[in-house]
Amino acid sequence: MTRVLRPLFPNGTDISVTSFAPDSIVLNRKLPLWYQVSQSLRASILGRSPADPLRLPTEERLAEHYGVSVLTMRQALKELEDEGLISRHRRRGTFIEPDARRGAPVRLLGSVDAIVAQQSGMTTKLLSHGPAPVPGGLVDCFPGLTEVATYHRLRSDEQTGEPTNHAVNHVRPELAARIDVEDLVRWPMTKVLRDLVKADISRITDTVEARLADPETARLLQVPLLSPILHYTGITYDTAGQVLDVAVIHYRGDRFSFTVTLDAT
Repeated sequence: MTRVLRPLFPNGTDISVTSFAPDSIVLNRKLPLWYQVSQSLRASILGRSPADPLRLPTEERLAEHYGVSVLTMRQALKELEDEGLISRHRRRGTFIEPDARRGAPVRLLGSVDAIVAQQSGMTTKLLSHGPAPVPGGLVDCFPGLTEVATYHRLRSDEQTGEPTNHAVNHVRPELAARIDVEDLVRWPMTKVLRDLVKADISRITDTVEARLADPETARLLQVPLLSPILHYTGITYDTAGQVLDVAVIHYRGDRFSFTVTLDAT
C-alpha cells in the first residue's frame, strides 16, 4: 500500500511550501515509515534556500502531512537530530541547524528519497551540459540511441567551499528536453526527473566502488593524484525497465561513507 503526498506547509514563520516544493514522495509500506519521512525531510532541508526560515512545523502538522503517527514523526525527527541537522527545544519548536555538516554518512534502505537526500545540501556548479555520444560502457543501458544529454556538475561544501563530489548524468534526450538547467543547480537530478519532469521512476540500482583519482578527478576534487575516492554509479529505471538516467559520481573518500541495511524479515 502506498500514499502519495501533497506539497507541504502553508506560508508563515515556519518553512514555507515553496522551500520544500516539489515534494511529492510516495510512502512504501515495505520500508520503515520513519526512515522514509526522515529522508524526505532531509532532502528538503538540505535543498532549502538560505533565506528560508529555520523553524519547522510542529510534530502534529508534519505527521498529518505525511499521514503517519506522531510517534513515527518523532522517530524521523530524532534521526535528523542525531545527525545534527536539526535541534529541538521544548516550547520553542524544532529548528534547522544552519551550520550542520553536510557530508554525514548516508544509510541506504531502498528509498528513492534516500538517494535524493544523499545528493542534496551542497553548493552546486553546473560545469557543462549538452548532447554527447553514448559512452561505450553505457551502450547496453541505452539501446537504439547514439546520443544522450550529458550534465557535469561539481558540488562543494557550503561553509568551506571545498569540493566534495563530481557528478556526470547521462539522460535520455526526450527527458532532457523538459529539464530546466537552473533546477539542477538547486536540486539533484533524481528529484528533477521525478518531481518536475514527472518521469515514471520505478527503481535505482546503485554500485559503489573504491578507486584511485585520475588526473581530471583529482583536479576537480582538489585532492592528490591517486587519492582514494568512492566511485558511485546509479542507474534509474522506469516501470517498463527502460533506463532513464545513468549517474556517475566521484566522491572524496575522506568525506563520504555508505551504509546499506538489509531487512531479513
